[in-house]
Amino acid sequence: MKITATTKEAYQLFHEGILALGRAERAGMRVDVGYCDKQKKWLTKKADRLEKKILQSQFGRHWRHSTGGKLNLNSNSQLGRFLYQIKKYKPTRQTEAGSPSTDEEALSELNIPELDMLLEMRKLRKVRDTYLDAFVREQVDGYVHPFFNLHLVKTFRSSSDSPNFQNIPKRDKQAMKICRGALYPRPGHQFLSMDYSGIEVRMACIYTEDEKLTYDTLHGDMHKDMAVELYMLDSLDKRHPGETVLRQGAKNGFVFPQFYGDYWGGCAPNLLKWTKTAYLRDDTPALVHLKNKGLVELDKNGTLVNSDKFFDHVKNVENQFWKVRYKTYSKWKDQQWASYQRKGYIDMKTGFRCSGLMNRKDVGNYPFQGSAFHCLLWAFIEIDKEIQYQELYSRLVSQIHDEVTADVHPEEFKVMTKLMADISQVRIREAWPWITVPLEVEAEASEIDKSWGERNFFPLP
Repeated sequence: MKITATTKEAYQLFHEGILALGRAERAGMRVDVGYCDKQKKWLTKKADRLEKKILQSQFGRHWRHSTGGKLNLNSNSQLGRFLYQIKKYKPTRQTEAGSPSTDEEALSELNIPELDMLLEMRKLRKVRDTYLDAFVREQVDGYVHPFFNLHLVKTFRSSSDSPNFQNIPKRDKQAMKICRGALYPRPGHQFLSMDYSGIEVRMACIYTEDEKLTYDTLHGDMHKDMAVELYMLDSLDKRHPGETVLRQGAKNGFVFPQFYGDYWGGCAPNLLKWTKTAYLRDDTPALVHLKNKGLVELDKNGTLVNSDKFFDHVKNVENQFWKVRYKTYSKWKDQQWASYQRKGYIDMKTGFRCSGLMNRKDVGNYPFQGSAFHCLLWAFIEIDKEIQYQELYSRLVSQIHDEVTADVHPEEFKVMTKLMADISQVRIREAWPWITVPLEVEAEASEIDKSWGERNFFPLP
C-alpha cells in the first residue's frame, strides 16, 4: 500500500512531526538500571517455578512424551499438534489460513490450568527479555532515547524502536507497572500524560455522519446497551463489580471487534470468556444466567458443553447492530468500498491518500485510524512549539498510540496541563473545522521523582 501527502499541509504535518518527535527522542527518559536487574531476577525465579510445575504435571508429561522427549515450551506448532491432534481439544479460534489457533486468547479460552501457567510464564519472560533487557541495553548515561518513526506503519500510526516504547504493555496492568516502573523523569520533575479518549470512534462519527453513533459516543453508553442485548439482561449496573465485567465483555468482545471488521463467529467465544468471572446483582453467575435464558448448556459441574444457541443469538444481535442501530455507518462502509474499487484509492480529511492493495476491512478502518493519529501528531507538534516559544523547562518525551507524555518541571505543571488540554481539545478544532464532534483527553500524572508506573488520573481544567 502507498501513502501519499496530497496537500502542502499534509506534508508539513509529517515534516514538523519528525522534528518534534526528534526533540522528544533527544530528551529521553531516565532508566533505573538497578531496578531492572532486580526485577529480571524476580521474573526469572517466578517463570522458572511455573515451568517446573508445567513439566511435572500430567499435562506436561504427556506433552513431552508426544514429542519424543524433545519438548519446547515456546513452540506453538508443537503445542498445537499436542492440543488439537493428540488431546483432541476443540479449537476456539482459527487462523486466517483456517488452522486451529494457538494465540494467547485461543489458549486462555481452553480453560486448561497448565496453559494458563504457560501463558504467564511466557509473559514474565517477555517482560524480562523484550523490555527490561532493552532498557538496560539501550541506555546511555542512565537515559534511554527511543526512536519514533512516521514512515513504517501503513495505517499512518507511528512506530518506535531502540527500545520499542509502542510495545510496552498497557492492558496487562502487572506487566505495565513492571516496565514503566523502570522509567523516571529528570531529577526533581514529574511525568504528565495526555490520552485521547475514544478518538477513533469519534473519527468514525465524523466520516460516516451516523447520528446514532454520534449520540451514543457523546451522550450514551453503547457498551452497556450492547451488554444488555448480548447477555439478555433486564438492565445493567456498571457500578456493580460483577455486571461491569459484562459491559467490558461487550466492549472488548463485540463492539470494538465489530468496528474493526470481525464477525459474530469470532465475537461469540470472546463474549463467553467474560462470563467466567461475571455475576449479576442477585449473585447469579453470568454463565448460569445464560443457561436460564436457554442460550447455553452446562454439565453438572457447571462446565459449558454447548453454546450453539448463544452463537445464533450473537449472529442476530450483529444483524441488528449493522442493519438497524448503525445503518448509516453500514451504508458508508459500502459506499467507501465501492469508491475504492472504482478509483483504487481512498482519501482522508487530513490531506493524505492511501492507494494500492487493500481489503474491505482496511478501506473501512484506515480513514479513522490515520486521522486519529494525525490529530495526536498535530497536538504533539503544537505542544512542542509552545514549550519552545515559552522557553519552558518541561519536555515532551514519548508518544505511544493515543498518548503523549511530558517530563514536567513542577512549577510548570499547571501551565503544561492547561496547554495540553487547550491544544488537544480546542485549538485543533479551530485549525481543522472538519472535526465536527468534540475531542476529549484524559490525563495522568506521577508525583515528583516517581516512576512512569506510578501515575494517577486527574481531571483536566
